[in-house]
Amino acid sequence: MTYEEHPELAAYEPIDRSPRARRVIVIRVVVMLALGGLLLPGILLTIGMQTSTAEYTCGVYVRHYQPDATGSSARFELVAPAGPGWQCYALNTEGDATFVAPLGLIPSAPHSLP
Repeated sequence: MTYEEHPELAAYEPIDRSPRARRVIVIRVVVMLALGGLLLPGILLTIGMQTSTAEYTCGVYVRHYQPDATGSSARFELVAPAGPGWQCYALNTEGDATFVAPLGLIPSAPHSLP
C-alpha cells in the first residue's frame, strides 16, 4: 500500500501514546485548572465590587439631581450616550428610566457633576 493509493493518509502521523505524553497532557490540564482557580475569584470579586460601587454612586446622584425619582439603576453599557461604561438612570413610578450621569468604566465615589 502506498500513499498514492490513499492520499488522505499522506499527512497522517500516529498519536504518541507513551506515558510521557500522557503526563504532559495531565500537567497541562492541571496548570489550566490552577490558572482558572487563581484568576476567576479575582475577576468575580472585581465585578461585584464595581457593581456595588456603581449602584451606590448612582443612588447618590439620583437623590441629588432627580429628587422626585422613585429609584435608581446602574447599568454597564458598551454603547451608551456618554460612551462605554457604567451609566446611571433614575426610575419613575411608571418604570421609565431617565439618564442622569455617566459613571465611567471604573465607577468611583460620588463627586460633583458639571
